[in-house]
Amino acid sequence: MSPKDMDIDDVAKAVEQGNKAFEEFKGKYDESLKELKTGFDDVVRKEELTRINAAIDDAQKVNDQLAARLKRQALYGRTADEGMNADEREEKAYKWYAGIQGLHGRRVTRDDFDDEAQAQVGAYKRAFDNYLRHKGDDKLMNAEDMKALSVGSDPDGGFVVDADTGGRMVARIFETSPMRQYANVISIGTDALEGLHDNDEAGFGWVGETDSRTATTTPKLEKYRIPVHEMYAKPAATQKLLDDASINMEAWLQGKVTDKFARAENAAFTTGNGVDKPRGFTTYPDRASAEVFELNAIGQYDTGASGAFAAAPNGGDVLISALYGLKAQYRGNATWFMNRNTTGAVRKLKDSDGAFLWQPGIAAGQPASLLGYPQASFEDMADVAAGSLSIAVGDMNAAYQIVDRIGVRVLRDPYSNKPYVEFYSTKRTGGDVVNFEALKLIKFA
Repeated sequence: MSPKDMDIDDVAKAVEQGNKAFEEFKGKYDESLKELKTGFDDVVRKEELTRINAAIDDAQKVNDQLAARLKRQALYGRTADEGMNADEREEKAYKWYAGIQGLHGRRVTRDDFDDEAQAQVGAYKRAFDNYLRHKGDDKLMNAEDMKALSVGSDPDGGFVVDADTGGRMVARIFETSPMRQYANVISIGTDALEGLHDNDEAGFGWVGETDSRTATTTPKLEKYRIPVHEMYAKPAATQKLLDDASINMEAWLQGKVTDKFARAENAAFTTGNGVDKPRGFTTYPDRASAEVFELNAIGQYDTGASGAFAAAPNGGDVLISALYGLKAQYRGNATWFMNRNTTGAVRKLKDSDGAFLWQPGIAAGQPASLLGYPQASFEDMADVAAGSLSIAVGDMNAAYQIVDRIGVRVLRDPYSNKPYVEFYSTKRTGGDVVNFEALKLIKFA
């Protein structure tokens, strides 16, 4: 079910089904534990638990989609023309126009977006659609179209997608790629974002009124740099298809490109090695000394068992240790991150009183929770295995920085793969951890 087409009644029904399935799961799981103590391992019971687990996953996925959409709207705002009034559409067009002017080294303000500039945006949109279909045919690409397109001509070649298409692409990437719903996202006009780590402290001393005062240590700042990396997609279509007026070319291109970019981004932000791509938060080593701050290292907590949680009733202890290993300001905004297979293992954990640590979302748009904190599904995180980093917890907005360069560029190529026309689409983005205190990882070792 698409989040855009989601009906609130469907979500409420899914929540109800998920809660019922979880209650059934708890009963069946307790029966299974009792049978195991008697030495009886019921295969049918295992199959029942697997089936119920899948039903909970399906129900929670619907609710997670709505929660993701609500979070995206709160952080990013509405996109495309969905529910937008005239002022909101104009503001979106202005942001696109300002970004395009930035490509040419020109800075503009809101006052510069006058009637003439707004007319240029409309002309560019019409010309861009014509460019996708008919570039190279002088009879169909007239001088006015080419002049309108020139405003969006990127110095590296190609044209930047128009305001509406760009907005829809960003919205779909934002909805599809969970990392963008939780991390900090910024757009820049250069090839890298630079900042400073302020993690040191000034020295001090206690002195008497007339005692001498020696020099104290001076805090040091350390520089970080997050470059943007280029990703690309190259969908192709026949010219006959492009000539068909019933085909919405911009929507077709949007779908092809955003699906590819969203999957690539999500994987890189999680597990990327930083070579020609963003660096993922699961690729950093453990701190040399537990609870002692260290740049370029994220605190890890071992489960106590290789490829598994520790035996009951201590299996959930590592979750509590990791959560409360966060400082209070980060714990207040903490979210759990893991894939659905790992979630299935977490659902079986109980506290010392026999209560389950994981709970499904009890209302539409409310995510599942673990130890009272929300849980997000990150499918690119590792499955539980020996030594795997399969769970993270923390304030991802404080921990991880995503950097975007201006928009998606499109270069139309009718020559390389005849009879197909290829649309070489590129996007430049980067990402890295900037706050190593705001996140903790759990290692199955």
